[in-house]
Amino acid sequence: MKANPHPDVVRFMVGLVDGVDVASAGEMRRALGCGADPAHMSFAGPGKRDEELLAAVAAGVLVNVESARELPVLRQATVASGRTARVALRLNPDFELKGSGMRMGGGAKPFGVDVAQAPALLREMVLPAAPGAAGLHFEGFHLYAGSQSLQADALLEAQRLSLEWAERLAQQTGQPVTHLNLGGGLGIPYFPGDRHLDLNALGQGMQALVQRAAHSLPQATLALELGRYLVGEAGLYVARVVDRKVSGGQVFLVTDGGLHHHLAASGNFGQVIRKNYPVTVLPADPAAPLGELETSTVVGPLCTPLDLLADRMRLPRAEVGDWVVVFQSGAYGATASPQAFLGHPPPVEILV
Repeated sequence: MKANPHPDVVRFMVGLVDGVDVASAGEMRRALGCGADPAHMSFAGPGKRDEELLAAVAAGVLVNVESARELPVLRQATVASGRTARVALRLNPDFELKGSGMRMGGGAKPFGVDVAQAPALLREMVLPAAPGAAGLHFEGFHLYAGSQSLQADALLEAQRLSLEWAERLAQQTGQPVTHLNLGGGLGIPYFPGDRHLDLNALGQGMQALVQRAAHSLPQATLALELGRYLVGEAGLYVARVVDRKVSGGQVFLVTDGGLHHHLAASGNFGQVIRKNYPVTVLPADPAAPLGELETSTVVGPLCTPLDLLADRMRLPRAEVGDWVVVFQSGAYGATASPQAFLGHPPPVEILV
């Protein structure tokens, strides 16, 4: 849902995946409307509003608890909805996913509960409810150390450490762990030099973890969040060239799209050092040959130097009316971008 919540994509994907993770009541409503099963849905996020928690409990969705504040709200939601809240504890692990594009664990983070604070909160979650109070149904743990990793060994190390923490804390619950979300982090190649993640190495390494979990947490179903990996390479972003100009000897192709449609491709979505996504140029006439290669910079129509889709790339020569195509655009596209900025039209999204 976070990677690409387009309704047509969600409807297509819910028939292929084992579950859906959402980060707001809005995503939850969309997933439910697209046929997702609430019994196989989880809700994570550091700032869940009271009304969102009530909606999740009423729908039967698993809530990943990230703060002690959520527990009394969930108990109230249990009473109000007549359904026992399904809960898992989200941990802020004391390690990072090495080589990840965005780190979600290790050190001070707004996500989850620090491992040092977890035992006390866990006891509160699993203790029997006081007379007249509502209980909670504890199911397991959620850990997410980072995202966009292309290194199988780093992913396996993070998953191993996550499993160890779940095993350690499970001993304190007195209740079976039926759900263990080991996060995700599987990346896709975006930039020159990137290589596809070695799925064979990852799969072989995970076999040992699955076998270990079968003994240490025999009732637990293991889950991975693979959003970007599932949809990222399937998407293309296409913009039309509206102007061609030369400044200081540099060719600029000005398009009718940019960071307001595709913030990630502009380099403003968590990149420390901006790198070009894979980009090409296609002629407006499909029968026309590609132009000779030249060094071009592709920019959008916004009044900011941040509106940059390709910086001094070798691209086929383009004229007004031709198309610029940005690959690897199926994840974190339109909904991750400031579409209202400067009032330009929104992009059209099509599932083919």
